[in-house]
Amino acid sequence: MQNLPTFVFVHGAFANSFSFAPLQAELALLGHRSVAVDLPGHGFEATFPAAYQAPQDLHALAAEPGSIKGVTLADNVARVIEVLERAKRNGPTILVAHSRGGSTITAVGNARPELVDRLAYVSAWCPVDLDVGDYYAGPEMADVDPGAFAPAVVGNPAELGLLRTNFRTADPVVLAAFRQAFAADLTDDEFRTFLNTFQPDENLDVGTSADRAQAASWGRIPRTYVRLADDASIPLAMQDRMIREADALTPDNPFEVRTLEGSHLRWLVHPKPAAELLAHLATR
Repeated sequence: MQNLPTFVFVHGAFANSFSFAPLQAELALLGHRSVAVDLPGHGFEATFPAAYQAPQDLHALAAEPGSIKGVTLADNVARVIEVLERAKRNGPTILVAHSRGGSTITAVGNARPELVDRLAYVSAWCPVDLDVGDYYAGPEMADVDPGAFAPAVVGNPAELGLLRTNFRTADPVVLAAFRQAFAADLTDDEFRTFLNTFQPDENLDVGTSADRAQAASWGRIPRTYVRLADDASIPLAMQDRMIREADALTPDNPFEVRTLEGSHLRWLVHPKPAAELLAHLATR
């Protein structure tokens, strides 16, 4: 165990460390250490207003403050660096991100590359040429409709200082949109179970041009991109675009590319293939 790296997992939007529990169990059975980070305002730091409980009071929920207000990407980076500094005492580290968590680990790689022995993006944002928000205007995202979730947004994000989403909605149209985006290949029970691990609030700061991948620091770290072949949230074409941009930035240190079948969330619900893939990275 001493010579094997520690996996450090960083979750995506509205998620938390709980998302990785099945994957961590599989890795443990393969003999690997891991830790899942709760970014600030996530996990047991999250706000679950009473108005979010059943029966819901959406009017009250729209005005309730949330602990994640004011949290920035820099705060996320500081949290992950703190974990990496502790994990590094035990040997190498592999920093793994999913979805929006990719922005965080990219900024971590920019700031403290010496703490990371390998970066692994699992269908995660890796901003190189553009800010994350600007990628949504690209042709690769043409089939992604963020407006499909609009009926689940509660309150005014500008007034709340956060983005609040009602994942406990019973609206069949909204639930169908969530499922199509994240989990089309899961059963109804698997989908709803995962949806109930989400928290309602997410911070608004996804980073700026200063947080894009930097060749001199981030670009020195060995890196792997795990493509999710059936992802409708970050489509395969967008995943491939980010891989190409990163490889053009540091052609002498390109992504090692792997592929897993399945949707945005399937690898976390049925984690054995992902655990085996990550274990291979650790023992190379």
